[in-house]
Amino acid sequence: MPELLTLEEAQAQVLARVRALAGEAVQIGRAAGRVTGESARAAVDLPPFPSSAMDGFAVRAADLPGTLPVVATIAAGRPVDRALGEGEAMGISTGAVVPGGADAVVPVEYVVQHDNSIDVAEAVPVGAHVRPRGGDVAAGDVVVAAGVRLGPAQIGGLAAAGVGEVVCARVPRVVVISTGTELARPGDALGPGQVYEANSVMLAAALAAAGADIETLPAVADDESALRAAVERGLAADVLVTSGGVSVGPHDLVRRIEAGLGVEEVFWRVAIKPGKPVSFGVRGETLVFGLPGNPVSSLVGCELFVKPALRALQGLPEPLPRFETGRLAASVRRNDARDELVRARSRLDRDGAVLEPVSGQESHMIVHTAAADALVHVPRGIGELAAGDAVRWLRLDAAG
Repeated sequence: MPELLTLEEAQAQVLARVRALAGEAVQIGRAAGRVTGESARAAVDLPPFPSSAMDGFAVRAADLPGTLPVVATIAAGRPVDRALGEGEAMGISTGAVVPGGADAVVPVEYVVQHDNSIDVAEAVPVGAHVRPRGGDVAAGDVVVAAGVRLGPAQIGGLAAAGVGEVVCARVPRVVVISTGTELARPGDALGPGQVYEANSVMLAAALAAAGADIETLPAVADDESALRAAVERGLAADVLVTSGGVSVGPHDLVRRIEAGLGVEEVFWRVAIKPGKPVSFGVRGETLVFGLPGNPVSSLVGCELFVKPALRALQGLPEPLPRFETGRLAASVRRNDARDELVRARSRLDRDGAVLEPVSGQESHMIVHTAAADALVHVPRGIGELAAGDAVRWLRLDAAG
């Protein structure tokens, strides 16, 4: 039996076989959550004209302090009829065009208003409360670089800069298949020897959050012809994810069937706990992941291998899981042969994140995992990590 790959080696082998998906034009109103396939550039200067940052009066700084006649009022969205002359003021609204000749705005609360004039008691600097043209961005400048997942701030910036559509990586198509004769649909009555099938919905939720378009096939019994038909259908997608059937039992058929359908197996088994029997292969451009049937093992494999592949397919420059640092609330025994991912609850104190391992760490205990919001990375080795020791941890939440 060949030596197990380390976590880092297995992740590197996955990413080495990912080819980013082609880009497509997406209307800005539909682009939230998508990843930019190329840099998006401003269509206009922003602001497109010098504008007022306050409600007040447009003036020439050289005319102050003093008393100035108010010769016009400028509303936002309205054209300016003429330039401001020497010794004049114009009323102005926030966001309105600062007229030619004006070089400052005095806020309304700093003036004394008369019927047709204002008194300004103090001088103001040139540029006061004036937003210069192009002060936010100039036409042609990059608003959002390539390889960025678009959130509210990016969408707002693009829209304000006049970008109507943006080139984004195509959404990865993922097929999820759970295998096992013992699986029953949640809500149905359990027959003898059956358990409820949780992996497909769990994996679909995790992978949809990472930006994928998910097709979940019905659970497949341990039957060669049925499993072959399901796998063949899944191989038409960008990514095929199976759960169950990847170990060494007589009913573990997935890897053999995939090999018969032309899948080149890149690796099988990784030095992690839970999730050691994870497999990864390719057929053409399709990435093929075989996750163990135990739900927690399946979830861990999804976080460590499948989601990074999805991020890379979409062109994100740092696709690997984003581990944070924190401290253990209780001691944890290390595994001498495998890195372990320990489920934990996180909390904050004045020194940062504290991770409290949950009870029930066995790989089938998915309900115990529902009480956790973190995976703590415990590197393989001898002995234990003590309470208070620094650790790396991964959030278990709805984010991609």
